[in-house]
Amino acid sequence: MSATVSLVAFATATIGAVVGAAVGRWRRRLEHEQAARHALLSESESVKRQAIDEARAFVLNADVLAREEGLSRRQAAEERLTSMSRRLERLVLRNAKLEAEVTVRKGELARTKAQLEKREQTVRVFEKDVSAIRSEVRKAESDALKRLEETSGITAAELQQQLVARALEAAQAEAANVVRQAEQQTAGAEQIRMSKRILGLSIGRFSGHYLTERHLSLVPLGEPRRGRPAVGEEQLAIIAEVAGVQLTLNEELDAVRLEGLDGVGREVARRCLNRCLKRPVRNAEELKRVALNQKDQLAKELLDLGRKAFAALRIPRAHPEIVDLVGRLNYRTSFTQNQWKHAVEAAFLCGMMAEELKLDAKVARRAALMHDIGKALTHEIDGSHAVIGADIARRLGEAEIVANAIGAHHTDEPFNSPYAFLVAAADAMSGARPGARRQTEDNYVGKISDLERITRGFREVQEAFAVQGGREVRVYVKEDRVDDLGAIDLSSRLAQTISDEMTFPGQIRVTVIREFRAEENAG
Repeated sequence: MSATVSLVAFATATIGAVVGAAVGRWRRRLEHEQAARHALLSESESVKRQAIDEARAFVLNADVLAREEGLSRRQAAEERLTSMSRRLERLVLRNAKLEAEVTVRKGELARTKAQLEKREQTVRVFEKDVSAIRSEVRKAESDALKRLEETSGITAAELQQQLVARALEAAQAEAANVVRQAEQQTAGAEQIRMSKRILGLSIGRFSGHYLTERHLSLVPLGEPRRGRPAVGEEQLAIIAEVAGVQLTLNEELDAVRLEGLDGVGREVARRCLNRCLKRPVRNAEELKRVALNQKDQLAKELLDLGRKAFAALRIPRAHPEIVDLVGRLNYRTSFTQNQWKHAVEAAFLCGMMAEELKLDAKVARRAALMHDIGKALTHEIDGSHAVIGADIARRLGEAEIVANAIGAHHTDEPFNSPYAFLVAAADAMSGARPGARRQTEDNYVGKISDLERITRGFREVQEAFAVQGGREVRVYVKEDRVDDLGAIDLSSRLAQTISDEMTFPGQIRVTVIREFRAEENAG
């Protein structure tokens, strides 16, 4: 029992000690917080007093600055007002001077106006007198003109027309004489001699003579068996569809006529017919396959021909489409002249002339080789083959100097470079050389008749004769119809008309002959 009491007393003492220690710590903490709060209050009061002092100082400073700025602005405003007052005074003085000047000018203007009115009155009087005098002059001129017309027997209008016509004829004749002299000075004897020399050297150096070929338009089939041709209508229709030409059996059933402007298509049809004659086909499908194979084979040959032309001339190849068109010229003829061989021949001639003139021979050959590529397409596209060829060359990336030479060789485009003239000359040389083209008797007679018909159609011409195989036309005029200057003008007009209405290789000389004859009979 005593032990228990001891324990309780110990626990009570312990708890009391702990509680007392805790209460002591709490009191010390409370005192510390009160001291800190008192310090903060003191500090806040000090900061507050300092802020109030600074605010009062700022307000005083701002008030001083505001008063100083106000004084400064007032002083500036007073100075500006003084300046504007002075300027206003100057403007008032100037305005007064101007008003004085205006008053003086008004007085002068009034005096001038009065003087003008007096002069206008005088002028009106003079105008009346002049009008009366003009009426009298017109009447006198009219009377004089009537007397002159009665005396001369011709009216003034007719005389004016005659004078104008004579003046116009004289001016045209003089202009033609000036043009002729300019042409003669441009193409002098030395230039003509040099041109002939270059042409002669080029022709002499070129040795590529070709035989004239004509592509047959009639394929023989042999004698028909049992009244049936070797190739039937159905087979011809299939071949015609692939080749793009028209095939027609003749009445005897022993030949097929090839009709169409496409020489390549005619060649495809000819090869298909020969293949069918050597080894007959069994059905339509096989025939169509054979025709397509022949067409593909010919296309490869044409491409090889184009490459061969570029290689022979030693010039870089063009676009594959142009190479193909050059090859296609092998199956195009002009007056029986093979156009592929004509193009190569013209290219060689053009290159040699370019070398003589110190020009680029490769450019000249290139332009001359392509100058007729439009002929390979003239059965597909309407228009001049020169224009078509130039458009193709430009579209496929050829140089403008080459394209212009192609388009200008038949004067469809202006000659923009020396190469254009060389291509035209080479084309004429290749087509006009002996044996190059076949000219029938009908064509020859027609050319002579056209020359004489055109020249006799002019009212000044008395008679005309074509001589030297149509290379010259001699025109005779009456002496009383055409004077010397008129003969020069007539020769120019005749040459221009012949160039416009006829197509011919080379040149045609026009000679106008005006002679004076005095005849008398001796009795």
